[in-house]
Amino acid sequence: MKLTGAEIVLECLLEQGVDTVFGYPGGTVLNIYDAMYKYDGKIKHILTSHEQGASHAADGYSRSTGKVGVCFATSGPGATNLTTGIATAYMDSSPVVFITCNVSENLIGKDSFQEVDIIGITMPITKCNYMVTKVDKLADTIRAAFAIAKSGRPGPVLIDIVKNVTAQKTEFTSIPKDQHYSEGTLGKIMKYASVDFSTPSPNVEDIDKLVDMIKASKKPLTICGGGVVRGRAQQEFTEFATKIDSPVAVTLMGAGGFKGRNPLTAGMIGMHGSQASNMACDGCDLLIAIGCRFSDRVALDTKSFARQAKIVHIDIDRSEINKNVKTDHHIVGDAKKVLAMLNERVTEQSHEEWKKYVFSFKTETEYDDIKDKLTPKQILNTIARIAPQDTIVSTDVGQHQMWAIQHFHFDYAGQLLTSGGFGTMGFGLGAAIGAKAGNPDKTVIHITGDGSFRMNCNELSTEQYYDIPVITFIFNNKTLGMVRQWQTLIYEKRYSETTLDRGPDFVALAEAYGLKGAHVTNVTELENAIKEALEWKHGYVIDCAINTDEMVRPMVNGGSPITDFVVR
Repeated sequence: MKLTGAEIVLECLLEQGVDTVFGYPGGTVLNIYDAMYKYDGKIKHILTSHEQGASHAADGYSRSTGKVGVCFATSGPGATNLTTGIATAYMDSSPVVFITCNVSENLIGKDSFQEVDIIGITMPITKCNYMVTKVDKLADTIRAAFAIAKSGRPGPVLIDIVKNVTAQKTEFTSIPKDQHYSEGTLGKIMKYASVDFSTPSPNVEDIDKLVDMIKASKKPLTICGGGVVRGRAQQEFTEFATKIDSPVAVTLMGAGGFKGRNPLTAGMIGMHGSQASNMACDGCDLLIAIGCRFSDRVALDTKSFARQAKIVHIDIDRSEINKNVKTDHHIVGDAKKVLAMLNERVTEQSHEEWKKYVFSFKTETEYDDIKDKLTPKQILNTIARIAPQDTIVSTDVGQHQMWAIQHFHFDYAGQLLTSGGFGTMGFGLGAAIGAKAGNPDKTVIHITGDGSFRMNCNELSTEQYYDIPVITFIFNNKTLGMVRQWQTLIYEKRYSETTLDRGPDFVALAEAYGLKGAHVTNVTELENAIKEALEWKHGYVIDCAINTDEMVRPMVNGGSPITDFVVR
């Protein structure tokens, strides 16, 4: 049958099983939005307040469901407003397909109204991107984009379609998703893929070598990285860590890949890592890092990192091997498959003395309980006690983000949504909206700071209009807390432009959007607010007053050995 390019876009989304799209219309993308009238009831569109909000919502949808997220935007500023969200997805290996439309082909390169080279702009922050100028190439380009986004190391793909292509017609034959990887169809799709989207198969000899290293180890440490979460390999990882009886350190992106309450959990590792994880890293004789990039927030000083250990790196992306930390052995492959192969070969180990040493150190920071004031741990413990155990948690970036990882014990992959690589303030509310859209039966909460919330609070209107019941918790210390912490410890308390002694009143802001809110200053008030929010089942903002000088503890300075704690 003959369809327009706009109709082909939507038919291809249906092929992929897409049920929700986030976006914001504009002139060049109007043909696609007009075609959506025919698809009412088949694909839900959520109109956000800003394109950046749409990009984060598509990302949050993807991370929480394991599906590919989809986002629409128009040309020019509409497309460039996506770039922060694209970079966020890229750094955290989140599969999202971004579809933008550009000016008509005859206007390209003429500085036309709202024209921009979004392909050139996003080339460094996408796994792959395409400009479509022929309508008969559109369907297979979209199919290739989805295949690339979710295969191998996942990541964002951008498709930019010139406006005239969305109006032109061509023959279209739907190909069911389960046939996309048949020999003929795959070959056709591969013509449009400029990258290899196959997943590398682990080398059996490499697997066997690691098995021998494990047998010889007396003090193993396993790092659970984001690759375990992205690969939904938590079951295989848990079996592996249990079999080799290894303490487990968790990266920021690895939270949920290993249960936070498991007796082998040593806590987060790195700059704000627990004493147990950091000391274990320094003292282990075998370090097995799975799906971990060894970023500068984990391997702060690469020369002294795991200085007594043989380092083994398991990762799906060959380019990550030996990029930041020199390894003694590595295995390239999907975490789920590598771990399954290891579990077939390793025998049960016991390391009681080593575990006794590791867990003699604290796995999380302790705070004094103060009845008339709130501490970060009190807030998170109260949320965990009252909210359902499978609650999805989205965070922004800053102190509240670190506190959430330290004190909220995540149970499954996709439970935590946070910007770990790009560090995007403003990520949280959009991501929470996307997560709730993809998981309507789960409670979704948004943990933020008063600085971060100012950057995305316009999405409260999206939350209210579509009745997406997200509960926002603001850790309100009236400052840019993480920056102030550095100013206190390193810059001799020169608090240059970090004090937020200004509006808005966040509860009044929530009410202006038709939502409810509460100011809380102690545990009793917090408990009452959480119970009311859960019972109300609509959007709710809880403004939690905490001390301005509260710090994330422990902390190690960037570039320092992992055990050189500035604060404990």
